[in-house]
Amino acid sequence: MSRAMVPSQQKLAEKLTILNDRGRGMLTRIYNIKKMLTNTDSKPAFLSDKNLDSVFKYLHKKFPNIDNHAGALQVINNIKQDVVKSLSLYYFTFVDIMDFKDHVVDLLTTIDACQVHMDVTLNYDLTVNYLNLISTYVSIMILLSRVEDRRVVLSLYSVAYEYLHASCDPSFPRLGQLVIDYDSPLRKLSEEFVPHSRVVVPAIMSLHKIYPKRNLPADQMRATGMLSLLAEPLKIMNVPNTDMVQCEYLSLDSMERWIIFSMMLCHQYLQEAQLWDLWKTALQSGYIIQLCRDEVLHIHSYINTFFESLKGHNMSKRITEVKDLQHQALLSAPGIHRERRKFLRSALKELALIYTDQPGLLGPKGLYIFQALAVARDEIHWLLRHFDNPPSKRHNVKLSQEDFVDRQLPELLFNMEELKSLVRKYNQVVQRYYVQYLAGYDSVLLNQLIQDLNKEPNLAHCPEDESVILSSLYNSIAAVSVKQVEANDMFDFRGIRLDWFRLQAYTSVSRAGLVLRDHSDLGKHLNMIVFHTKMVDYLDELLNEAGDLSIYCFYTQIFEHQFKQCMEFPAQHRYSIVFPIICGHFMNATHELCPEERHSIGTTSVQYAHWFLKEMSDEVNQVITAICEEQCMLNYKLLPKHSAASILQSSNKHKKKQDKKKHVGPEEEKPGVESARKNRENFTRMDKLHMALTELCYAVNYCNVIQVWEHGFVPREFFIQHLETRFNKALVGMMMYNPDTSEIAKPSELLSSVKAIMSVLQGLENYVQIDIARVFNSVLPQQTQATDSFNGEKTITANYTNWYLEVLLRRVTVNIGQIVYSPNRKAFVTVAADNNSKENLYLAAEEYADLTELRALAELIGPYGMRYLGERLMGHVASQVDELKKLVIQNKEVLFNMRTSFDKPDAMRELFRRLGRPVKQPGNTKNQVSDVDSVLMRMTIIGILLSYRSLAQEALLDVLEDRIPFLMASVQDLKHFVPNMKDTKVVNEMASAAGLSCDIDPLLISALRSQKNEPRKEYKDTARTSTSSVSSDPEVTNESDYELACLLMVFVAVSIPTLAKKDVSVFKASLEGNLNNCHCLAKAVNQIAGALFTIHGPGDVSDRLQEFLALASSSLLRLGQSQEHDKEFVKNRESVYILLDLIVQESPYLTMDLLESCFPYALLRNAYHTVYKASAVDN
Repeated sequence: MSRAMVPSQQKLAEKLTILNDRGRGMLTRIYNIKKMLTNTDSKPAFLSDKNLDSVFKYLHKKFPNIDNHAGALQVINNIKQDVVKSLSLYYFTFVDIMDFKDHVVDLLTTIDACQVHMDVTLNYDLTVNYLNLISTYVSIMILLSRVEDRRVVLSLYSVAYEYLHASCDPSFPRLGQLVIDYDSPLRKLSEEFVPHSRVVVPAIMSLHKIYPKRNLPADQMRATGMLSLLAEPLKIMNVPNTDMVQCEYLSLDSMERWIIFSMMLCHQYLQEAQLWDLWKTALQSGYIIQLCRDEVLHIHSYINTFFESLKGHNMSKRITEVKDLQHQALLSAPGIHRERRKFLRSALKELALIYTDQPGLLGPKGLYIFQALAVARDEIHWLLRHFDNPPSKRHNVKLSQEDFVDRQLPELLFNMEELKSLVRKYNQVVQRYYVQYLAGYDSVLLNQLIQDLNKEPNLAHCPEDESVILSSLYNSIAAVSVKQVEANDMFDFRGIRLDWFRLQAYTSVSRAGLVLRDHSDLGKHLNMIVFHTKMVDYLDELLNEAGDLSIYCFYTQIFEHQFKQCMEFPAQHRYSIVFPIICGHFMNATHELCPEERHSIGTTSVQYAHWFLKEMSDEVNQVITAICEEQCMLNYKLLPKHSAASILQSSNKHKKKQDKKKHVGPEEEKPGVESARKNRENFTRMDKLHMALTELCYAVNYCNVIQVWEHGFVPREFFIQHLETRFNKALVGMMMYNPDTSEIAKPSELLSSVKAIMSVLQGLENYVQIDIARVFNSVLPQQTQATDSFNGEKTITANYTNWYLEVLLRRVTVNIGQIVYSPNRKAFVTVAADNNSKENLYLAAEEYADLTELRALAELIGPYGMRYLGERLMGHVASQVDELKKLVIQNKEVLFNMRTSFDKPDAMRELFRRLGRPVKQPGNTKNQVSDVDSVLMRMTIIGILLSYRSLAQEALLDVLEDRIPFLMASVQDLKHFVPNMKDTKVVNEMASAAGLSCDIDPLLISALRSQKNEPRKEYKDTARTSTSSVSSDPEVTNESDYELACLLMVFVAVSIPTLAKKDVSVFKASLEGNLNNCHCLAKAVNQIAGALFTIHGPGDVSDRLQEFLALASSSLLRLGQSQEHDKEFVKNRESVYILLDLIVQESPYLTMDLLESCFPYALLRNAYHTVYKASAVDN
């Protein structure tokens, strides 16, 4: 005698839970296998081997009855290990699916035997899990039948396994039969489901209470006040009045899949009105249904193919109906869903605004959140699968592209994330409310319902299992309190939910001691309790269940397209942040039974999040760049040079009318006109840019951290990094430096533009919570170095240093008499243009090398940049000194004699004649330059470089005294009061770096000291031609450096009178300088003498300069003794006399008393009188 089946022993709830989870895992694995076998890059290499085609054809033809000893299969023996290793994952997935099928069939049969009654509004968990299991089972079998090469893969593994182990795999015979049986999956499944229909059909019919209410067009949703908190203001604090609380956020996609799959398999019941209505509505909602992720079915065609295969069932009527439903779906479904998305945008925005303002409503009206998320998620899923799978052209239905390309979709996505973030933010508000609800209302009502059960006459006593569960449920929810929320205790109500699931299974079978159908109030109240417990301990999972958008991981092309569309539509810019946030959902798509895909999906999510944030940052920076360009243009109009037109215009007003007629032209717009508005509605370009900036910055500032896989993305950090890079490039770009044409922006104009950009960037703090000072401190100091740390590219410092040394100062030295250093104007001044040179365009040196421009340069590149400029400049000075030493060595004997014979005029005249003899240059007979001219030229170059250095130092000092006056006062005190000891070197270096002048420049001393160890690049100038015949003799390093320094000063002293014979040596009083810049010799002589004798001598700088003064004065006095016919030849004698005075004035070691002792002051006075009188006549 067979024993009666005890429902509690069947473990229906546990089996449904486990099999549903395992089914999702199997579905994921078969999905991945299908994708891998479809992609030639991911499937095993031997499956693409053309040499094995004959083997594959044989296996496919003979499957599943394979003769492993057939000659055609011997080739597999050679690769058997590779085959078994590569195909084991595929093979055992099919084996696991076979085991899963066996367990599902066994469970469905058990449920049939128990005669379980399914009603989604009553035993929600039991019915939903049952229908989910059927849906998953059907999806797996359909996907199984769509896997390419499944027969080849299975038989190939079986053959290789037998070759390897000498026995066939025990699972292969059943597995082969499974594949054969389910080649047409629906036909086989429909046969299996004939006995199951007694349970399936009532379960589907129970959806008639829910599905039509959920699948409403947008107009009806608005009319009924769906998702509106303000529809009934008086009830805004009340809990929604529903007895099917969990059904309110049940997935519409899932219900449609249940209806379609179940009715396909139980098509005999379509004649019933309610089932037909459900079937018709589901098939009219769309023409694509999801199997797994982006694997879909064109459902109408698939159904018709199945119905046509059913012989003897007279399915022609059903086929015609399905075709009509397909036509209706193609015509109406896209428009219906488009309007529904429009409704959801406004509805979700309204909810977000209300909950933000009144977060306390998240308690009583929390259900609205999950309803809204579920409906919005279903609409997005519908759009993705229908947009990616257009219908076949044979349907002759032209679909409107506007129904699928939704430019405002980011707003809907954003509102979903906004609602979820509000729930997470105010989770304690929700917890407090529902903990009080559970303890204060749910437990009381449950206790009353349990007592009512015991009073019923039809129920003698409540069965023991059911009674224990109900008592446990009551005790668990009655024990909770608000103090647990305040103490941040962890709640765990999973046991309550599983107990209720078990109770549903016990009370839904036939002949149950407690029949749930007869006590619907108890069932509905327990369903509500389950929802309330989830609101306490299961909130994150509930949000994922209702609003998961991980589907985008498998529609990446559409995801990219929607993001690009969002960035092109300014009104949607603020919602762009939702795209990287959605990347954090991708890991929800993984399953623990398919761990191998976690890394690939995680990597995809991280890459897309990074790309989205990068594109957003680039877009913000482009807008900022555009605003900066506009501001720079406005700032450029305010530069002093643009006032000339206004001054000219105002001066013309005082002229006669006839003069006015000669100059007729449109009046130029003055700065500030752009701010005048006649109508605020007319948007200017700047308005649009600021609007775009506001929207984009809202997106960047929306959240602090975006968690994606195991990474945390900080949008503001992305933005700051890109802003720093863009700012760094902008700084260099605004220089407009062109090495080919030697064009560059004036430092003052660049500084003006930089300040305009910094002003724009400082305004960003009004939009984004960032520290813009951090950006400045990161970028601007890098411009004081030769290269930046971003890309190792040249900076403002490097470019300006190169331009001033290689362009401006080179032109000063090459084009003699054209650019003059003017001490009184503190600038290099262009006095004449070179009309003969085609290379050198006109350059107004005073516009780049006056004190104002150098102050701007000092402000741009700071003390570090000015020091780098000084080091490079001193490197050129050192190279000139090296060449001077070579000239001294060549003329050492003559110079030594001149040093001891300066009081013998005849001997000096003869020695100077030998010294001034032109040097013959091989291959160049025209340009013969004497060593005297070379020395003077090189010393003049040094003087020009040092004059520029002193001007730059003065500019730096002005800037630092303005910016850091207190610190500069300390530096000046140190320089002034530190005694002359070994610490003086350190103090002088500090003072020099701060722009203070020193008797001897520390950078010059460093450059000359390192001259021997580091050969420097020679400064390019015309004096190079004079030494082209001089070889690099190792004697230079062997001679006594001190003696060479002494002879160099002798050489310069005896050469100075030569300047009087040159026309360009004339002294210009207006400039306080000579046209050939020989007045710069004063600075060169003092600095070079001080540096050389400090490095090489015993510190006798003063003595050596006195010797220099004696030699120079005696040489100049001999000019005054010239014959009358020579006086015309030395017509600039007075200009050279002044040079001697300048040398003494410049020197910290020489005094006017010393000068007067060896050179009459009357000559100097007359010289000044003569040159100033001549300058006045010229002017």
